[in-house]
Amino acid sequence: MADGSTAAFTPEVEAATAAIWARLSDKVTPLEWRLHAPLIAEINALKAEKQAVILAHNYMTPEIFHGVGDFVGDSLGLAREAARTDARIIVQAGVHFMAETSKVLCPDKTVLIPDLRAGCSLASSITGADVRLIKQRYPGLPVVTYVNTTAEVKAETDICCTSANAVQVVEWAARQWGVDRVILIPDEFLARNVAAQTDVKIIAWQGRCEVHERFTAGDIAEMRDAWPDAEILAHPECPEEVLRAADFAGSTAAMSDYVATRKPRRVVLITECSMASNVAIDHPGTQFVGPCNLCPHMKRITLENIRDALLTGRHEVIVEPALAARARLAVQRMIDLPPPAEPARYDLVKARHHVDVELI
Repeated sequence: MADGSTAAFTPEVEAATAAIWARLSDKVTPLEWRLHAPLIAEINALKAEKQAVILAHNYMTPEIFHGVGDFVGDSLGLAREAARTDARIIVQAGVHFMAETSKVLCPDKTVLIPDLRAGCSLASSITGADVRLIKQRYPGLPVVTYVNTTAEVKAETDICCTSANAVQVVEWAARQWGVDRVILIPDEFLARNVAAQTDVKIIAWQGRCEVHERFTAGDIAEMRDAWPDAEILAHPECPEEVLRAADFAGSTAAMSDYVATRKPRRVVLITECSMASNVAIDHPGTQFVGPCNLCPHMKRITLENIRDALLTGRHEVIVEPALAARARLAVQRMIDLPPPAEPARYDLVKARHHVDVELI
């Protein structure tokens, strides 16, 4: 099947995927489903045969997220599941830095990424050599690195964070090192938005997410004109002006929690498009409206190449053992921190309107 051909939509396939179709029928057309269902059935059979699990990020398309994902969620949640799983093979339905993180945490397991081109603008914005120079410039200050980075960068880091726990990690690092300044790299907007939530002074790098940096306060204004009753939720990788204009700002986990808890009649998620589609399936009483931006890297992962990865063992992610051991310390420190009582949100009432950060 690795040549791109697909199996037929047989009565057996229809029966095997009926429960999944019941969940996806509002998001996937019947014509699309006849193409997806044979692949979903084949993938789920291959997982059992090969003792494999699929880690599916919130930005995967619904047929992947709900159809074949064994563990789904944000980067922090997937990192925790990678560390816990006893599967022999991990298929990362996400981008390359996530697969590297899984390999760092699970050196004895085979980790596969279905498409090597599934990269990340943030991960590409900084190198291990850059971090070494930063540490020379700011000796004695802890380096907190967003999980959206390569294993090489994580290896130069004191502790990792995600958007779900960045404030918690920054404040932990400041206490542990006994300092009032922390280096938070590489996402400039995440760093600025964290700075507005803490008294710890932030030194930041000028990396940006190509999906979230495109949103503007004008987008929010247009949404409010079109849907005055919509509640607007923004991801902290967005510019400060976007968060100030939103009703709520938080990680993908916090957005999901917000919808589940508040059950808004209408909501806008200012993040990657598939996030809204995946959350909407579990909350049919809420209407999800635009805008959103597609991540071209996430969309390189498809049912076809997930199936091919399981069939052929491509593409295996390798991290040099000595480098992996150093990176593991930073990731494990993050995982070992007690989880917050609730998914992190960026409190726009308490936040200062603008906080200067020192840009490297």
